Parts: sequence; C-alpha cells; structure tokens
Amino acid sequence: MRTYFDHEKLDVYQLELRFVTWVTALLVKIKQRSTDARIAEVSDQLDRASLSALLNTAEGNARRQRRTRAKFFDDARGSATECAACLDALVAKSVCSEGEIDEGKQLLLRIASILTKLIQRFDVSFSSSPSSSLIREEPGRGGRGE
Repeated sequence: MRTYFDHEKLDVYQLELRFVTWVTALLVKIKQRSTDARIAEVSDQLDRASLSALLNTAEGNARRQRRTRAKFFDDARGSATECAACLDALVAKSVCSEGEIDEGKQLLLRIASILTKLIQRFDVSFSSSPSSSLIREEPGRGGRGE
C-alpha cells in the first residue's frame, strides 16, 4: 500500500506535475532546435519556475499557519505566471509556435486559478485587498490602448 503525503492529494499539485512533465518534453525539443545562449537562458528559467511552483505548493501545504501557507501558494502562483511569460517569450523569439505552447498555457491557467482560490482560502486579507484581483485584458489589446 502506497502512503501519500498530503500535498500529493491536491489537484493543483497533480496539475503542476503534469506541467513539469509537459514542459520537460518541450525543453528537449527546444534544445534540439537552438543552441542560442539567450534561448537557453529562457529555457532554464522556465525549467526552474516550473519546479518552483511545484515545490512551493508542496511546502505551503505542509505549513500550519494560514498566512504562511497562503504565502507559499502565492509564490507558487507567481512561478506559474512566470512559466506562462517564458512560454510567451519563446513564441516571441520564434522558437515555438502558439500551437506548441497552448497545452502548457491551459495547464498554467488552471494551476493559477486553483492557487488563487487556495490563497483566498488561507489569507482572509487577500480577498479584501485591492491588489488581490488578477489584471486581465482582452486578447490582442496589448495594454497600449490599441
């Protein structure tokens, strides 16, 4: 019989594991396509951020104090958002197509959404804070009044 840690039972942790598996395969493809040092830098950052999200979720779930727990989940959400930005950078640098990163971005969106709910659950000040909401724009708007 397998013994599970509490964090292994979290849906978000399982999604993060799926993302790590998905992104590892993408990084292998990228390494085969490009030896450019700048691309390697983005790839390394993407790899680190994906692991950071996973590890912060696990560690946060082990914390007993609610605000400390929320802080780790917030850090995990930040790392998930960083992963999304790295994927965007790979598209902007013409290393990947939008289609190649779509599955990863969808996973990251689900991960960030669940982590946001966990943060709200464990940090009551989060939901009342003006900076607690995620800023979203319509696709293609670019935030420059276009």
